[in-house]
Amino acid sequence: MRLATLANGQPDGCLVVVSRDAQHCLPAARIGATLQQAIEQWERVEPALRALAERLERGEGEPLDQDRLLAPLPRAWQWLDGSAFPQHGELMQKAFDLPPIETDRPLMYQGLSDRFLAGRADVALPSEADGIDFEGEFGIITDAVPMGTPADAALAHVKLVILINDWSLRTIAPIEMKTGFGWVQAKPACSVAPFAVTPDELGDAWDDGRVHLPLEVTVNGQWFGQPHGREMEFGFHDLIAHAARTRDLVAGTIIGSGTVSNSDYRTVGSSCLSERRAIEMIAGGKPETPFLSFGDRVRMKALNGPFGTIEQRVVPNRN
Repeated sequence: MRLATLANGQPDGCLVVVSRDAQHCLPAARIGATLQQAIEQWERVEPALRALAERLERGEGEPLDQDRLLAPLPRAWQWLDGSAFPQHGELMQKAFDLPPIETDRPLMYQGLSDRFLAGRADVALPSEADGIDFEGEFGIITDAVPMGTPADAALAHVKLVILINDWSLRTIAPIEMKTGFGWVQAKPACSVAPFAVTPDELGDAWDDGRVHLPLEVTVNGQWFGQPHGREMEFGFHDLIAHAARTRDLVAGTIIGSGTVSNSDYRTVGSSCLSERRAIEMIAGGKPETPFLSFGDRVRMKALNGPFGTIEQRVVPNRN
């Protein structure tokens, strides 16, 4: 089942169910006015939402205008981003001569959650000098997760899977990291592909708490990378258990995988600029690939995946 949020002039939009060919939709207002409302009462509303999905596959529905779609959750109670692909961290440590992080726990931080950008929206940022970068990653949306939920019970709380572009400002990041507190300025709002899908929609590509699909990234129409989601060191069940160790997770919590990165990066490329720059530093002593400039376009799509496409242009903030 594919869900989306249609713009209606309200901050959270209105929930719609989308056909598998992404051409038609049916409103779900009588079931749940917004995706947040639906996820808060998922056990009760899921059968009714699936009934709408079945009607769509029988040929019902109204044409879907993807330009009117917001992020599936335009704002969320909580956004927790992991760093579950070890190759990415190893490359960054080697390039910048950083000591390894001595922990057997998943890496995770809590980021901005009061706004997620639509997958086709322009991304307004203050300055090219901030080191504008993208990060392609997979994510999940949970229902309410009780404190202390173990990893072997956590996958039952994954209700939806999404595709995320976690925008980053690389010049600011090391300054904030040195303070010992979390990122604020270095992490603007993330973007999300238009469709949030139930795990069964992924078929065999959803396995062991991981999305087994290649994530294709292009920049200004040029191929940049196609790393695969299977190489997560910690699956989403591990990330949920980590986040819920000392607190309940509210329904609508979004958890990210971190930058998709593979051990055969020389062949499959990368899903963020900083990783390619790190590879260039290791090979030649200095980065060659620039960060983004205003007007640049980034496109992300999980090949053979049901999430739709993130395709955005970076523009200067005019406020």
